[in-house]
Amino acid sequence: MLSRSPFQREHVSVLTSRLREPRRFLQVLAGARQVGKTTIALQALDLIGLPHHYVSADEPTLRGPDWLHAQWEIARALAADGHEGAVLVVDEVQKVQDWAEVVKAAWDEDTRQQRDLRVVLLGSAPLHVHHGMAESLAGRFELIHVPHWTLTEMEGAFGWSLDTFLAFGGYPGAASLVDDSERLKRYVRDALIEPTISRDVLLHARVNKPALLRRLFELGSLGSGQVVSYTKLLGQLHDAGNTTTLAHYLELLGGAGMLTGLPKYARTEQRRRAASPKLQVFTTALMTALRPQSPRQQLADPSTRGRIVESAVGAYLLATAPTADLQLSYWREGDSEVDFVVRSGDTVLAIEVKSGAGGRKGRTGLRAFQKVEPESRTLLLGGDGVPLDTFLRQPVQRWLTS
Repeated sequence: MLSRSPFQREHVSVLTSRLREPRRFLQVLAGARQVGKTTIALQALDLIGLPHHYVSADEPTLRGPDWLHAQWEIARALAADGHEGAVLVVDEVQKVQDWAEVVKAAWDEDTRQQRDLRVVLLGSAPLHVHHGMAESLAGRFELIHVPHWTLTEMEGAFGWSLDTFLAFGGYPGAASLVDDSERLKRYVRDALIEPTISRDVLLHARVNKPALLRRLFELGSLGSGQVVSYTKLLGQLHDAGNTTTLAHYLELLGGAGMLTGLPKYARTEQRRRAASPKLQVFTTALMTALRPQSPRQQLADPSTRGRIVESAVGAYLLATAPTADLQLSYWREGDSEVDFVVRSGDTVLAIEVKSGAGGRKGRTGLRAFQKVEPESRTLLLGGDGVPLDTFLRQPVQRWLTS
């Protein structure tokens, strides 16, 4: 079993605490593949010591509603045998046909019968899981967002340096392959990227042009950190699709925890929607695994390193955003730009990232942004600003309040 980093202990602690309470809500752990959801659930089960039934729907063919009903009955029997209740954990729940409707019916029946069966659902297709919860399970669940691992986690669990983290990203399962970069890249491509696209995206969403979606992911990951118009992307993709299709596919990839498009910061919704997105991977492993050079060779090239560093900052912000209620965007007006804009309530933080020496250009962009938003806070990372590793080791909320 993987050693637990401080970040992982926080998730285990949250789930354990909720499962020790009287039955109130379904607990849902959602996140990309191989970020530790199963480990969190199993460690929580060990800590609470209640009777439990753990099952996984991760099979080559989809499990049906009858299978899920049968698992629920097994867990109900465990709950009936004692006075402290029991726990049912269903892993990869999104692979069960009509899972949300089945869960709703069973949960509501247990509520009427006052059965003390506590339920944990794990899903590796976050967008699909979220849709199921919103449509059928409203008011019945609490969500625990499980993002890719951070520098602090990889450092604590595996002793990784900053450069190792930049090169190989936040997949704990890949840590044992760090000394064989080509094997690690194949692992990311074959065991993480391909199953996510084929089983978590294409299997659960209507995609008329799978080849276009795959190519969008490749180009978007390689271009992480760039602001690219959908029209220009279509030209690079050599496909007769339209911008609406491309925006939808980017949403699907974002919902799978792979690639998203950050909107432009603007005061009006209309201006935000009209602007081109900034491409952003959820972990740097998704961009380094697709390049022919080794990850360490990529870091040795100043231009490529710059994009990796910027993407690492963006990935950290994405990991924090759901639990800290942050809104992420970028800003550009004429020749002035800011890499990231973080909004939390009425507080706005502009962040510029520099991977090399000096910070004059970065501060120029930050000053231009402050003319637009005089009350905003600013932060320069790298150069003569805050060191990158210092930023990645601190909660984002610190920079919003300091």
